[in-house]
Amino acid sequence: MEQQPIIHIVGGSSRSRAEQAHLGFNLGHHCEIYADAAELMQRPPERGIVLARDDPADGGAARVLRALAVEGLWLPLIATSRDPRPSSVVNAIKAGALDYMSLPLRPERLADALSRIAKETDAFLEARRKMVEARNRIANLSPREREVLDWLTEGCSNKVIARELHISPRTVEIHRANMMQKLGAEHPSQAVRLKIEAHLQEEQQLGAA
Repeated sequence: MEQQPIIHIVGGSSRSRAEQAHLGFNLGHHCEIYADAAELMQRPPERGIVLARDDPADGGAARVLRALAVEGLWLPLIATSRDPRPSSVVNAIKAGALDYMSLPLRPERLADALSRIAKETDAFLEARRKMVEARNRIANLSPREREVLDWLTEGCSNKVIARELHISPRTVEIHRANMMQKLGAEHPSQAVRLKIEAHLQEEQQLGAA
């Protein structure tokens, strides 16, 4: 029999955590419960799926994702809330949550999400690792180097970038060389791929929604 992924339940009241654990057990999963992100990170899990209460007062699901990322862990996460607001859902997805569910959880909805995520875990972990690595590299760029990367991603030449930024082509070359070095890219296509892997454009679109 295929082993079901462990569910790590983080945050919310003790009653809410107990209810979620009971539901998880009924679906055939082993469940671990944690009062908050700090308790989760005392012994960081290396596998499983996280159900994190998205409470802005303690940093929400984004805080859990950041804490895991600091440890180099890439666990799939589902954010939960009793009163999900559109802005909260957008922020959680932007931070890396794979789903967002209303509390109390519905068995069918949770079962479907867990099954889907379990099948996609390997691909998700690799994509998440690449995204975080790409974002970390891009974060090291200066504002001007970031602008050059943005225009390079649009397929623009140095002359076109110089005209758009109102600087000389030679200055563009300097910024471009520095940008490539910081990104560890040997060819412009590698820099463009990093920008795509960072999913920065999708994040901007979500923020504008």
